[in-house]
Amino acid sequence: MDIDDALAFSHYARRVAEARPAWRDELDATVAAPFDWTAPRRGIDALAADPAAGPHLGPALRALRARVMLHTLVRDLTGRASLDEVCGAVTTLAVEAIAAGVTVGRRELVAAHGEPLGEDGGTPQPFVVVAMGKLGGAELNVSSDVDLVYLFPEDGETAGPRRIANREFFDRLGRRVNVALSDTTEDGFVFRVDLRLRPYGESGPLSLPFPALETYLVTQGRAWERYAWLKARALTGDADDALASIVAPFVFRKYLDYDAYAGLRDVHRQIREQAARRDARDNLKLGPGGIREIEFIVQALQIVRGGREPGLRVRNTRAALAALAERDYLPEGAAQALDGAYVFLRDAEHRLQYRDDQQTQALPHDAGELAALAQAMAFPDRDAFCTALDVHRRAVGRHFDNVFGADDPAANGDADARWRAVWDTPGEDQAARLAAAGFEDPATLIATLARARAHPRYAALPALSRERFDALVPRMIAAAAAHPGAAGAQATFMRLLDLLEAVARRSAYLALIIEHPPLLPRLAGLMGASAWAADYLTRHPILLDELLDARVLMEEPDVEAWRAELAHMLAEHRGDQEREMDALRHFQHAQAFRLLVKDLAGELTVERLADHLSALADVVLDATLATCWAHLAGPDAPPPRFAIVGYGKLGGKELGYASDLDIVFLYDVDADVEDADATLARCTRLAQRINTWLTTNTPAGHLYETDLRLRPDGSKGLIASSFAAF
Repeated sequence: MDIDDALAFSHYARRVAEARPAWRDELDATVAAPFDWTAPRRGIDALAADPAAGPHLGPALRALRARVMLHTLVRDLTGRASLDEVCGAVTTLAVEAIAAGVTVGRRELVAAHGEPLGEDGGTPQPFVVVAMGKLGGAELNVSSDVDLVYLFPEDGETAGPRRIANREFFDRLGRRVNVALSDTTEDGFVFRVDLRLRPYGESGPLSLPFPALETYLVTQGRAWERYAWLKARALTGDADDALASIVAPFVFRKYLDYDAYAGLRDVHRQIREQAARRDARDNLKLGPGGIREIEFIVQALQIVRGGREPGLRVRNTRAALAALAERDYLPEGAAQALDGAYVFLRDAEHRLQYRDDQQTQALPHDAGELAALAQAMAFPDRDAFCTALDVHRRAVGRHFDNVFGADDPAANGDADARWRAVWDTPGEDQAARLAAAGFEDPATLIATLARARAHPRYAALPALSRERFDALVPRMIAAAAAHPGAAGAQATFMRLLDLLEAVARRSAYLALIIEHPPLLPRLAGLMGASAWAADYLTRHPILLDELLDARVLMEEPDVEAWRAELAHMLAEHRGDQEREMDALRHFQHAQAFRLLVKDLAGELTVERLADHLSALADVVLDATLATCWAHLAGPDAPPPRFAIVGYGKLGGKELGYASDLDIVFLYDVDADVEDADATLARCTRLAQRINTWLTTNTPAGHLYETDLRLRPDGSKGLIASSFAAF
């Protein structure tokens, strides 16, 4: 398709080119490169800085929109622009237009009322325009609304002759921005503005101070709003960090957020119900296998895991897909299929909107219009286009159902209802049934359940946690009967019950087990095989997440992959010592647990297991040394001439699961160059810090016990020795 073909396809572009012949001539010279923002930015900035320019801003922004749209759609239709370029150009237009509208509107209001000052600090208050949705993710489509929320840091009042409250000032400023962007004039409009995502929706105030936003999110924020605020980005006011400190705790929980599954499933159901409506079936966004389903897959996984992994807190859909695939939270093939479908669907969406500059995602029913769309998508005919579209939509639908399972686990919560009575009404009449299922001492089991139910800990559980606890006990009885392991059904169940009681007050873990039915048989098999494994898992329940993917569990250990994974985890928390220490523990526990599973499955000999556990300790020690040194000497300091020497089982590569680390700290110094006393002091601090990082109990648990008594002069000697002295 050449430029003339593109103009023939887009009625909107043809009208613009006919109205502005100079722009049509300009296309021939500029279409080979993306839109050049240099001159337009200068022009808009100059206009925004001119006190008399208020009436001229709207026409200038509308003319700029027409130029950007004409240039970008022609590049896209002629195969020169990628989806990212198209979305980037439209997003840049929105950012520039909003900034100019805020500058001009604020100047006019300050002239009348004075600067809005904070009641606490007395400083001028910025107007914080928060981009939501596709604008927040820098992925606007070519005929998109802009979803905005208007905020300011503090209440107070203006300092001018006609004082008004800050909220009134910013409400008026917000209305001026709306007019600058969305009023339709003879020049058209810039963007339609949608403010319905603000707290309390259409009935809420137009602008809010930060404390009011925080109060709303904490007390009234709903599950779907976590999706909306995931993409929130401050465009003005230099307040992205301040906004993140309020929004991040609402969107992302500190650890893996299994509690989110119930809300995710409700959104899943709503999306499917909407997609099934007759008027949505041909909708590229809302229909089955559409854009919204891809966005849901990505955002759901981000919400569940983003609290623990800041690297997943990215706003752009394609970037988030890549981050999920990089961490194996989506199989590589699934991520590629979803990304390919997303690009295809967004490209088709843009071509629908290029036709007449209309905000539509509905496929045309007219045969000629559908043929024109197919040609614009570079297909020979409409049948070829529809075939490709169906392939993408079916793939999206399949992955949409696979993310958390197409079935509601609540529907089969009583899959083995015969065990419900053992928990609800434990008594002698249940003993025979338990004995027949392989439980060795039914009377003791029934008495244990009665004590658990009567215990104050159970009575103190929140209603939702108690409901989940009640659902899990019968399922655990069934799992122990079906997978008794070497320990037998009764011991396996008792270990499962210990785990359940240990995590009962952390409802997210209860949700994890309920939401993933295949997890419970795997868990029973593991606990039936090893009392030590059961105890380890009960002490580190976050490892339940490791049991979700049997493929990852059984992968062959790779030391270099370990190093890369741990480096990535530490990099995400760089500078935060508490989170870095937790990251080391999460990593070590997860890898040790994977080795344990392989060991119990008979996949490892004693020698190979010891090799892997020793290599794991080497990786952890190496990372601990590097991280502690960065805190002590600075992130850019050259590596120290410092060694951790392994003795005993660590030195001989014979570590077991619970082995101590016998280690000695050595350092080297050039006496002719360095101050030996200063070096000793620095290396002593480094050794002490490493030992502390290894041995301290944190909320993430324990790492290693160390034994330093094999150093020169034993426990009375220096914690670090010079190489020469050693």
